[in-house]
Amino acid sequence: MSLSNYTDLLASVASWMNRTDLTAVIPDFVTIAESRIARDLRIRKQLTQSTLTTSTSTRAVTLPSGWLEFSNLTIDGTPDTILQAVTMEHLNANYPEGGWSAKPIVFATEGDTVVFGPLPDAAYTVNIDYFARFPALAANATNWLMTNHPKVYLSACLAEGCSFTFDKQGAAEWNAVYKGEIAELQKDDDRAVHSGSVLRVKRK
Repeated sequence: MSLSNYTDLLASVASWMNRTDLTAVIPDFVTIAESRIARDLRIRKQLTQSTLTTSTSTRAVTLPSGWLEFSNLTIDGTPDTILQAVTMEHLNANYPEGGWSAKPIVFATEGDTVVFGPLPDAAYTVNIDYFARFPALAANATNWLMTNHPKVYLSACLAEGCSFTFDKQGAAEWNAVYKGEIAELQKDDDRAVHSGSVLRVKRK
């Protein structure tokens, strides 16, 4: 059976579970699996570049769709300003709402916004590098992860399916498969970042 897109995945989950009565809920397994993958995986294929524009009237700017985690934020300039990540508690204590304004130097995330401190004194362009969710299969049919690592999706969905049918042993087994697939994919990606090279101490 082919396993390259959303339709294939729905059919495969039903086939692997040997069930014909789960058609209405299998899409839920996929949605839950995608949420889990979004929490667990951070690889280069998820890295996305974009820009945000600050406002002088608020510290907060809405996060881009699909945002998971920032990798880097800088404000255009000569030189560029690299923004430091802090907690909201630190930001509120040192750069309170309604406080003094200047070029931001720190940021924190709160809900679906990124909050800058201090309050921007101009409309700055903020260059952002961030990890994004893979596009949902229900809306896009396929994505890079589904095309290249379908077992991640299949195992995650089967773990959810077994949980739904109260098959504890099956859920545990597929959960272990999923965790192994995620760990291997993350390890391979981390290794590729360093081009597979081993750091060596130069002899004098």
